[in-house]
Amino acid sequence: MTGAQHLGEALRLLAHAGVPDAARDARRLLAHALDLSPARLTLALPDPLPPEVAERFHALVARRAAREPVSHLTGRRAFYGRDFHVTPDVLDPRPETETLIGAALERRFARVLDLGTGSGCILLTLLAERRQAKGIGTDLSDPALAVAQRNAAALGLTPRARFAQGSWWDAVEPEARFDLIVSNPPYIAQAELSGLAPEVLDHEPRMALTDDADGLSAYRVLAAGALRHLAAGGALMVEIGPLQGDAVAGLFAAAGLCDIAVLPDLDGRSRVVSGRLQAV
Repeated sequence: MTGAQHLGEALRLLAHAGVPDAARDARRLLAHALDLSPARLTLALPDPLPPEVAERFHALVARRAAREPVSHLTGRRAFYGRDFHVTPDVLDPRPETETLIGAALERRFARVLDLGTGSGCILLTLLAERRQAKGIGTDLSDPALAVAQRNAAALGLTPRARFAQGSWWDAVEPEARFDLIVSNPPYIAQAELSGLAPEVLDHEPRMALTDDADGLSAYRVLAAGALRHLAAGGALMVEIGPLQGDAVAGLFAAAGLCDIAVLPDLDGRSRVVSGRLQAV
């Protein structure tokens, strides 16, 4: 059978399993099985697949039909123009989070802190874009930190990126201050979990998705500690769920931050809340 014929079989199986955008995923998995760039896949479709490639491809398709994320099958996910290594120990980098990157890059910063860094995609993207900056990424999960460290090495950022294990501010040295503090914390309320896609609910780390409460627990902690760790004029920026803008902005205001703004993503939904420590 040719690659095109194997691709057709995979497409039918994924579509029957209810996989969104089955054609895209089938092509990505076949390219991965062939160790090709997806852009070059069309050139290989007329040729018969070697038996070992066909076996590898159909094993990947079966896992995708069981709603395992493509990123877990290929081991990588694109974010802000770079590929990041991912595993089930970290959240997949998502396009929505690029809103946070864009907002952060509008500011000047030399020292950045990423609380709950996961794959490291936020911290490492900011450091890659600002070549003079240094930063720290923290996470409660040691396996997540191992993924972040691998990504830092792959991007050549190990000299400027440091990682620490601990819960939120507990992982930060008491006297440390930063020009920019960023976070994409768990913001899905317990009541919203049942509405998540199987790829998310069954395959991504629960502690990175939800606080098993109202979805605002992390923001309360982040807001309460921000003034102790922001340099004068420094900013705290967090990703939020689309309906959390007012609540998180209120927490920032109560903590004493100023210039608070709720920023939309490309779909016009509230996605980032930012606030600043007033300069002396």
